[in-house]
Order: sequence, then C-alpha cells, then structure tokens
Amino acid sequence: MTAPAASAAAFAPAAVAAAPVPLTPVFVRLKLSLLRNGLKGSSKRKAVWITTLVFALVVAFFTTLGLALLHGHAHAGTVVVLLAAILALSWTFMPLFFPTGDETLDPSRLVMLPLRPRPLVRALLASSLVGIGPLFTLCLAAGSVIAVARGAAGAVAAVVGAPLLLLGCVTLARAVATANVRLLSSRKGRDLALLSGLLIAVGAQVANFASQRLFESGGLSRLEPAEAVVRWLPPATAVGMVDSVSRGSYGVAAAQLALTLGALALLMWFWERSLTKLMVTPDGSTIAASAPVKERGAGGVWSLLPEGRTGAAVQRTLRYAVRDPKTKSAWVSALAIGMIIPVFNALQGSGSLYLACFGAGMLGVQMYNQFGQDTSAFWMVAQTISTPRDAYIELRARALALGLVAVPYTVLVTAVTAALLGDWDTFPAALGLAIALVGAMMCTGALASARFPYSIPTEGAFKNVAPGQAGLAWLGIFGGMAVSALICAPVIALTVYLNVADHHDLTWALLPLGVAWGALATWAGLRLAAPTVARKLPEILHAVNKG
Repeated sequence: MTAPAASAAAFAPAAVAAAPVPLTPVFVRLKLSLLRNGLKGSSKRKAVWITTLVFALVVAFFTTLGLALLHGHAHAGTVVVLLAAILALSWTFMPLFFPTGDETLDPSRLVMLPLRPRPLVRALLASSLVGIGPLFTLCLAAGSVIAVARGAAGAVAAVVGAPLLLLGCVTLARAVATANVRLLSSRKGRDLALLSGLLIAVGAQVANFASQRLFESGGLSRLEPAEAVVRWLPPATAVGMVDSVSRGSYGVAAAQLALTLGALALLMWFWERSLTKLMVTPDGSTIAASAPVKERGAGGVWSLLPEGRTGAAVQRTLRYAVRDPKTKSAWVSALAIGMIIPVFNALQGSGSLYLACFGAGMLGVQMYNQFGQDTSAFWMVAQTISTPRDAYIELRARALALGLVAVPYTVLVTAVTAALLGDWDTFPAALGLAIALVGAMMCTGALASARFPYSIPTEGAFKNVAPGQAGLAWLGIFGGMAVSALICAPVIALTVYLNVADHHDLTWALLPLGVAWGALATWAGLRLAAPTVARKLPEILHAVNKG
C-alpha cells in the first residue's frame, strides 16, 4: 500500500471502528502534557510549582504520620471516619468555588469530539487521579486506614479501603462538577453558585463552633454519635469498613463495602448521564439577548470620582467587582467570610476585637493579581502604560477603588464586633491595626501583581488559575501575606507593649498611627511596583493572557 493510501486508510471511519484508540491513556498523557506545558518558558514558574509540590508532600507526610500514630487509640476510628467525610465534602465543593488549574475539569470543552460517554468517564476519572490533590488525598487515606487497621484481615481491608476512599472523593467531585458546568457557565448561574458558596462558608463556621462546644464539653467521646452515622455514609464507609474488619465485625464490614461500591457505581452512572446530557443538549447561555442594551452615563455616584485616568480606572475596577462573575465571587466571599469569623467568635463569647483584622486581610487579598483580574482586556490597559508614572497612576487608582470599600468595611466589622463584645476601649487600637494591615496588603499586593501575575481564564466555569500557574498564585498570595505581617510588625509590637504595660490610656494613639502607617505602606508599595510594571509589561501581558 502506498503512503497516501495508508494515510487515507488510517483516517477512514471503518479503520477507526475496527481499531479504536483507548481513551484512558490518551487523557492521562493529555493531563501530564497540560501540566508539563504549563511550566514551559519560565524557570520561576517551575520553581514555584516544585516548591508547592514539596510543601504539599511535607504536609501530607506529617499528617499521615500523625494519623498513623493514632493506631491503637480508643477514638482513632472516630477521628479518621469523620476526616474521610470532611475529605469528601472538600472534594465536592472546592473544585467549584476555589482556584484550580485543571483543564479537564470542564467537560463542555469536549462536546465537539466524537466520544462515547462511558469510555470518556473512565478516561476523565483516570486523568483526575493525576495531580497534587489526589496524591495528598491518597496520603491522608493511607494514614486513616493505618490508624484503624489491626491484624491480617485489617491490613487486607486497608489495601482496599484507601483506594476506594480516593476514588469515591474524585468521582463525587467529577459528578457534581459535570452536573453544574452549564449552570456555572452563565452569569446568573455563577451568581447562584456564589450564593451556594457563601452558604457553605456559613455552614462551615457553624460546624466549627459546634465542634468547639463538643470538645469543650466532653472531648472526642462526644463525637461518637456523629461518627456512628457518618461511618454509614459513602465514601467514609471505606474507612469504616477497615475499622469494622479490625474489630471482627465482618458482617458490618461487608455491608459497608457494599455501600461503598454501590455508591461509587451510582456516582459513575450519574456522571455518565450528566455527561451525555451535556454533550447532546444545546447551550442556552449562548443565545443572544433580544432586549436592547441601554447606555448608561457616568453620572450619579461616578461623578464624585476624580477626572481623568484615575476616575476611569476606579470606575472600571468597581464595575468589574459588580459585573464579572469571578471578580464578584472573590469580593462577596471576602466580604461575607471577613464578617462571619469575628462576629461568630464574638457571639460565642470567646472572640477578640483584634479578629476584625481577619476581615481587613480578606479584602486586602483582592489587591493581589490586579492585572490578571482584567483577563484578556488588560492589553487595552497596557497600551496606555509606557512610563513608571503611567503604571503608578494605574496602580494608585486600583488601590483607591479597593480602599473605598475596604476602609468603611473595616470600620463596620470592627464596630459590630466591639458592640457584640462590649469592648469599646479596644476599638481605636483594633481599628488602627486593621487599617494598617489593609495598607500593608495593598503594598504587597501591588508588588505581587507586578512580579507574580497569573492568568484567570474566562472560558472555564471552574478555573481561576491557568494550568502551571497555581503555585505562582499561591506563592504570591501567601508570600505577600507573610511580608504584610512583617510590615505591620512595628504597629503590632507597639499594640502588644501598650497592653502588656497597662498603658491602656494611650492605645487611642494607635488609630491615627495605624492610618498613617497604612497610607505610607500603600504609597511605598505603589512607588516600588510602578517601575517593575513599566519594565516587565510584556512579561505581565504574556502571563495574564496565558489562560
């Protein structure tokens, strides 16, 4: 056969039907290629990814070691069964509402390919097991089963239970993601997802305080009734099965194993059904709205902004916070959680007014990755930046937009917490420290935006970081938070000194000091970041447009 004939035969439908290519190895190689290609072209990105991997492995090692040391403890089963349930909940909701760089998480990207749902489910499941998250989960699962496994039968059950827990978590995450991909792709659906995320955040705080009360009133023994229920809920049944085998309850273990396998099969069926519906149903979110769009002027509150570039940039930033689903999600989550933490602690009677700094820090994080938040539209902004002066004005306007929300919000959170605690004497010191923290995070946020920019893809419902840049994002955020604490160290030290030395009559001075310190830190950060932005503008554009 000639070469052209061989090529034609290779692409013929009959040849494809006769010798189909297995999807699973293709998708695993695709996932590995996405991870590898995301690290190309930047040694800094490689270093950050390796640092993230090493950090995750170190945390996984010590966590697994701690779980293994529970072996033989009377309440080891209670701890690991509840931990398995927490893992399952985390896998269910975190891919929806938290940053991720998994390109394969959105199956709507595959709707134009001639793929059958069942082989596609197996391939997606296999590719989902590649990554730092699954490795970390497997380590926790291994530590959990080691904690409760006893005897030869327990060891055999542990070998089965750990992979089943991992498969259950990953399959649950995939099934939920696929069922919600169209919903979260639309603007209204993303708003609904945002509301769901806030409800989950509130529920997590309620569970946290409830667990604190349980520990205070009786220790781990108070959790045994909850554990008795959770051990019958998949995929926590995989760990419960190992514990039951170790106790000699083989009938109970068989029932838990059956529940685990049955739930896994049901999730796979639901996932396949959702995938089929996704691939054959038209996407109504792409239908253009027939109603004409009314142009809005720059009147109203916008007229209060300064003229020129500063006012335009402030207005653009605030409009993004209201209209862009991902930016809105970040802002609203920060506002809600920043209020929940100090208020819930105050309601419990165990809080401190200085917890208001948590709310300030949540909003301060919004200063990070300023250019990535513009997504592909940043190139239009970049056309207007040619000198450090241009970059400074742009950064200053973005900081002003954040400050217009962060400062009044910090005052509100501090005042509400002080009212609940009845501690108005500490109000000036706590507010001054919180405002100083906002200024410090604006400083480090501007520097991180210049040195550690990353892309926020617009087409994926679940992606807030482009593949290969997740480590860069986390390093910029957590590194900036650590430096912010160092910047605030003088204010913190003075606050501690005045309280320890009983100079409470002088703590009012911390309010003007904190305001001045925060303003100085913001100004310094903007001044230091501006030349870097002007000099590295092509690199920033490349990083922002990577996704």
